[in-house]
Amino acid sequence: MKKVFSFILILLSVILFSQVKSLKNNTLNSKKNLPKQAVKQKKEKDLIVLNEDVPLLIPQKLTENFGYINQAGEFIIKPEYHIAMFFAQDCNLLNSPNPKARKFGTPDFATVEKNNISYRINKSGKRVYQYKSSDLGKCKKEFKKQLFHAYILNGHYGIIEDAKFENPADYKQYKIYPQYEYLHILEGNDLSNPMIVASYKDKFGVIDVNNNIIIPFEYSDIKRNFSWKIANMFEVTKDDKSYYYIDSNNKAY
Repeated sequence: MKKVFSFILILLSVILFSQVKSLKNNTLNSKKNLPKQAVKQKKEKDLIVLNEDVPLLIPQKLTENFGYINQAGEFIIKPEYHIAMFFAQDCNLLNSPNPKARKFGTPDFATVEKNNISYRINKSGKRVYQYKSSDLGKCKKEFKKQLFHAYILNGHYGIIEDAKFENPADYKQYKIYPQYEYLHILEGNDLSNPMIVASYKDKFGVIDVNNNIIIPFEYSDIKRNFSWKIANMFEVTKDDKSYYYIDSNNKAY
């Protein structure tokens, strides 16, 4: 009888052990599937898209250094650079005499500078290339004549369309009759609808060629650089010290 009882105890122990082991294996298998999903969710969060017309990563300065934020304003690449440019092509590298350097000229990389050394980084923030003078080729730029130009009359700025403007005395020939303190047509990808930095009552804003206000006149300065052409953004300041980027909806980043 004792032998039968002992056998039953051993059999129950084996069954119980097998169930526990099976449960552990199922738990481990479930956990193995979690990291892949977590990484995917983190990636989507990091590269969040709030505006399809602006870059996923935007240079921003914190104290004395630049890093990159996403469209939600979160730093994705830590601020450690003296200079940080948009992720965009570098035509000097695209036309490099060094075939191995050409791939770093694509828009998948951005140019940064730290300790007077210039690099190209990828969207993870990794430095993948250090600039060498011997690697720089010549840019091949196609000249595109502007359709519109600023015109000064009696100390005020307006806009004319070159193909239609002949008589300064005829106000109907002006695209925008001179009324601003300053105008500058930004270089862009749409020659028929350029963005124009304008000054009115000592404040800067942005208008189009039809005199529609794109960015209200509330800034002390708007830089006349390539940020609009490259990234559809404007670099602005309200205190002449801290510059930051805004999109065409006047949303700050």
